[in-house]
Amino acid sequence: MFRSFALRCLLVAGSLLLPLTDALAARTLLVFGDSLSAGYGIPRESAWPSLLAARLDEKKIDYSVVNASISGETTSGGRTRLGDLLKKHAPEIVIIALGSNDGLRGLPIATLRGNLLAMTEMVQKRKARVLIVGQRLPPNYGPYAEQFRQVFAEVATARKAALVDFLLDGVALTPELFQPDNLHPTAAAQPRLLDNVWRGLEPLLKK
Repeated sequence: MFRSFALRCLLVAGSLLLPLTDALAARTLLVFGDSLSAGYGIPRESAWPSLLAARLDEKKIDYSVVNASISGETTSGGRTRLGDLLKKHAPEIVIIALGSNDGLRGLPIATLRGNLLAMTEMVQKRKARVLIVGQRLPPNYGPYAEQFRQVFAEVATARKAALVDFLLDGVALTPELFQPDNLHPTAAAQPRLLDNVWRGLEPLLKK
């Protein structure tokens, strides 16, 4: 179970870019993640960022959603890409949902922390708000798992950013909510992911 849990918390290689745009919206929200946010293996319209766009529209909250998530992305790769995306889209809110591939590869915690801090600072320097989305590793990963878990909250606290504790909360230990690869959530799981993100995002939308 622990190994399945670990795999579900992490991502596989490959890339997928899913921009969601609404030319009529006055403000932009950028989703910046990996395959858990890119909607790997499911229809584009079923992925949680697409569901987010639909929810914002339903609630008449005037944001367009740009999903710049890429499967297999690490925080180092994200740090390299983010500046150009901020210039291009000028988002008011950025959801940073990266880090899982760092954990999969056992990359140094210091690198993960440094990249998350740098990306958060980049966004805040542009007067945009940040929501950091946390991830998890199972306990059998030893001390690394706890250090990994803590990083997301540490960065959010240090930069006074909003935090979602765990993207896969309520999903990670439920086998039927995963595709046959046992890695990626199904379309049926996406509303739960959206609800997890929404808890951290909604207060930012009211500002």
